[in-house]
Amino acid sequence: MLAKPLIAAGAMIALAWSQGFAQGTASPADVQEIVNKASAAAYYQGTNGRATVHMSIKDAQGRERTRDFVILRKNIDDVDNGEQRFYVFFKRPADVNKTSFLVWKHADAEDDRWLYLPALDLVKRIAPSDERTSFVGSHFFYEDVSGRGPEEDTHVLEEETADYFIVRSTPKAPSAVEFARYKNWIHKSTFIPVQTQYYDAAGEVFRTYAAVSVETIDGHSTVVQSSMTDTRIGGTTHMQYSDVAYDVDLPNDIFTERYLRNPPLRHIR
Repeated sequence: MLAKPLIAAGAMIALAWSQGFAQGTASPADVQEIVNKASAAAYYQGTNGRATVHMSIKDAQGRERTRDFVILRKNIDDVDNGEQRFYVFFKRPADVNKTSFLVWKHADAEDDRWLYLPALDLVKRIAPSDERTSFVGSHFFYEDVSGRGPEEDTHVLEEETADYFIVRSTPKAPSAVEFARYKNWIHKSTFIPVQTQYYDAAGEVFRTYAAVSVETIDGHSTVVQSSMTDTRIGGTTHMQYSDVAYDVDLPNDIFTERYLRNPPLRHIR
């Protein structure tokens, strides 16, 4: 079990730096395989999954807001990084209660995303241009919830340590994103991305994701605590996952627009 934090305030990464790096020599095909495995480890383990999530959002002044929700996920294709569905249902606080979010993730096309706002009884289609905007007021983006497609970027193995592949990724469509490049620390044994740094055009890190704690659940290495920090707006969002389960009974029809207004109570309790 990988119960202890893989990254605690960057300590593990700092330790890896202090041990020195070997220049990566992998071919582009090898690097793409590493990234594909990392995406599969982060978003595709099991045929489907369920988790309860507590989100804590702290702004630059230290003021805190929280969100509690359930996330359901189902792989449609029997392949890694294929067609996939996500359903998110918010329970607390009162201002987001019964809000729901649906993603149809496509392997070879832009994802489809919908958000249901119960106060307005409105289903809102989230445009592809909005996928890298704040997810319910947090430091995570809509795209972070379901993951970025491995084929959307060009990948280079920048460095390698005893424990991590360190991969630099550059967007193939730079006008569609707010970053110039990003760097992933991918754990060699589990292929879990344990840290991601996003860089602006000046080469400065402005956004950092960390997998704070990883545990083995149902035989799968699973991130149970994570964080996202954004220096442009200040503050950090932490997410803690509980009641995580894989290969549960999730019918396909849950992941349709009618369940945005009528949540599948059996699966979100």
